[in-house]
Amino acid sequence: MPWLGLCHSAPMSSTAIAERVVRGACPHDCPDTCAMRVTVADDRVIRIQGDPDHPPTHGALCTKVSRYAERVEHPERVLHPMKRIGPKGSGQFERVSWDEALSDIAQRLQAIAARDPQAILPYSYAGTMGLLQGESMAARFFHKLGASLLDRTICASAGAAGLQATYGGKLGMHLEHFAGSRLIVIWGSNSIASNLHFWTFAQQAKRAGAKLWCIDPRRSETADKCHRHLALKPGTDGALALSLMHELITHGWLDAAYIDQHVEGWPELRERALQWPPERAAQVCGVAAEDIRELARDYGSTQPAAIRLNYGMQRVRGGGNAVRLVALLPCLTGAWRHPSGGMLLSASSWFLRAIDHAALQRPDLLAGRQPRTLNMSTIGDELLREAGPGFGPKVEAVVVYNSNPVAVAPESRKVVQGFAREDLFTVVLEHFMTDTADHADYVLPATTQLEHLDLHTSYGHTYVLLNQPSLTPRGEARSNTDIFRALAARMGFSEPCFADSDEAMARQALKPGIRFEALQQHGWQKLPLPEAPFAEGGFHTPSGKADARGADFVPNYESADSAPALAQTYPLAMISPPARHFLNSTFVNVKSLRSIEGEPLLEIHPDDATPRGITSGQLVRVFNGRGSYRCKAEVSTRARPGVVVGLGIWWRKFGVDGTNVNELTGQQLTDLGRAPTFYDCLVQVEAAEAAATASAPATA
Repeated sequence: MPWLGLCHSAPMSSTAIAERVVRGACPHDCPDTCAMRVTVADDRVIRIQGDPDHPPTHGALCTKVSRYAERVEHPERVLHPMKRIGPKGSGQFERVSWDEALSDIAQRLQAIAARDPQAILPYSYAGTMGLLQGESMAARFFHKLGASLLDRTICASAGAAGLQATYGGKLGMHLEHFAGSRLIVIWGSNSIASNLHFWTFAQQAKRAGAKLWCIDPRRSETADKCHRHLALKPGTDGALALSLMHELITHGWLDAAYIDQHVEGWPELRERALQWPPERAAQVCGVAAEDIRELARDYGSTQPAAIRLNYGMQRVRGGGNAVRLVALLPCLTGAWRHPSGGMLLSASSWFLRAIDHAALQRPDLLAGRQPRTLNMSTIGDELLREAGPGFGPKVEAVVVYNSNPVAVAPESRKVVQGFAREDLFTVVLEHFMTDTADHADYVLPATTQLEHLDLHTSYGHTYVLLNQPSLTPRGEARSNTDIFRALAARMGFSEPCFADSDEAMARQALKPGIRFEALQQHGWQKLPLPEAPFAEGGFHTPSGKADARGADFVPNYESADSAPALAQTYPLAMISPPARHFLNSTFVNVKSLRSIEGEPLLEIHPDDATPRGITSGQLVRVFNGRGSYRCKAEVSTRARPGVVVGLGIWWRKFGVDGTNVNELTGQQLTDLGRAPTFYDCLVQVEAAEAAATASAPATA
């Protein structure tokens, strides 16, 4: 059986040590949610491989997760509770006992809660996508406490809101069916790096004669492997979608019966689309009108046609509406009639029929209270805001788990200032001393995926998975669930739900049709869904129809068209997709992966580099009104003219000046979903040597 993995062998002895295989699941923020088989002996990993029987995984793991044993046994892993003894951000800590840490944390939180529990804020996201180690016991704890609620928006909420408005939920086609598509449009996704298993199905389709288009401002590794690449300007996806609709209408490439029966608001959308001929869209998008016509002709005349949309394109002001418009394209051509036609951005809402989130999170523990909600994407502003009407109490405590906000949140200068407050009590549950952990008062050692039980759904396929622990926790590490159980006990929370084991919570979460015993035996179970879910309509909207009402192109906050004065000073648009061998800020400290990436880079097109006197390998300064960031330049045609690519998300401590690309991104939010606008960002770039010379004091 082939496997991709890193061996951590048990010590050799004259007596053979028995091996066992444990079924698991990849926990990371990736649509693939792979089923894993972990072979262990003597409490050490022998190998990690993908489950060959799980259709989406088909036996393969990405480079990152195949090295997961490196993460578990990493020499810099946090293995004991740590208490800060130096200035915030200095990383100076001393080891303490669990008893001391839990007692002090509980005492501090109780004192704050006595004044106003809303002054306490949980901060978490998708460091693990697990339902148990994510929002189960933690959610119960904060609901009972009455803490502020967190609006978890930082990655996908604009696209989620767009899908919700259009389809009635985060719904899409089955991953495996892309293998049967005759045309695949990969939109806003570097699938080779971030959706590997979809890419294998796309390759199957390609070998069978399918044509592949890639729509992306950057000429990514995926774009290299597609037949055609359309390098549009960031934030113009909605204009392109409307122009494609224009061509579908004027050439009659529509499924009139499907539209009549299953699309609401078509007359309004039709009128809007007819205002976007290819020439207009070409000017806005920065592409050739004939390329738009070719894509429209391919899409309108090929069945089955499928769109693999990803989240890069919704990280701009108009991201939610752009998703709405793209999601309507398969409704206009009737692509949904075919199992291998339609669109996939997220499959998350399919799991509502399998998972009882209220049973996991227990919102009833709020007991009628309605705490305020703070947006994780504006954490910089939230931590610097004083108490006042319309805001409530000043944030006095933050408990961070499954996230690294100092590195990943936008406008990080403000985020750092907020976490550096001496009057802010910060607790971080972590594997490593991240940029955020450096600012903590307490760092609590958390287990990794190989050391705890967890339950997983996916946003890229339609299988429920169970992760079973394969190793004993290293050092004094505890699972997130165990840490919050212990804190609840110290706080005097006596409800029986705070004594629930992880297995008990997993069983509580599963609705009829998904059996815990079956997951234990097989590792995964497919949801019972139709192969072509919207062949006869049946969208999850109130009308049962795809809703086109109000969908429109919304321009960026920052672009030459929408903000010409700003663009005079900062003429380059910057996007900041993750580097290929990182996943957000995860894996940055795995040396084998960091050595592949090398160092933080800014890709810049020769047309933009030459007039600035910039060459590859040169240190450059990237800046705007929010901040400044220095890194090495890579002069490359992967970046289109007028756009620079700041590959992320590096930990700040690995940056030239202790910063990363989020020094430049802003806290403005999207049109739908209250999400961040990371890719809606104008900058200027100059040679760092020139910048230093210009700022140096004059000498006599």
